Amino acid sequence: MQLEYMKKTKKIFFEELDEFQKDLKKLLKKYRTLKDDIEVVKLDLNDEPGASPPFSFRIDNLGLETCIIKVKKMACKALKGRGVNSGLRLIYAHFEEEQKIVFIELYHKNDKENEDRQRILENFV
Repeated sequence: MQLEYMKKTKKIFFEELDEFQKDLKKLLKKYRTLKDDIEVVKLDLNDEPGASPPFSFRIDNLGLETCIIKVKKMACKALKGRGVNSGLRLIYAHFEEEQKIVFIELYHKNDKENEDRQRILENFV
């Protein structure tokens, strides 16, 4: 019972790369609810910080020990009726031992096909 209680009260510390903040600022012009939507994602990640297909999955073939995860199913209130099929993509690094998540990149799939692997490698090698 005590372990279950501890699991529910764990707290993940969130950080954002400067580049992520620029991505967010740019997308906020188009999707005005995005800050609130990110807060909802943070609540979800606090409960389940690792990859949980089909909503999110680990990005492999980076040659990194750091766990890099891509969220493909992210709801955006500004896109009414779309639910988690907003087309927004969130890339983050999960540091399990430190109970920390670093937001790396945020983009819409129509603007960009894949994550910026160079950005990931520059910040986590």
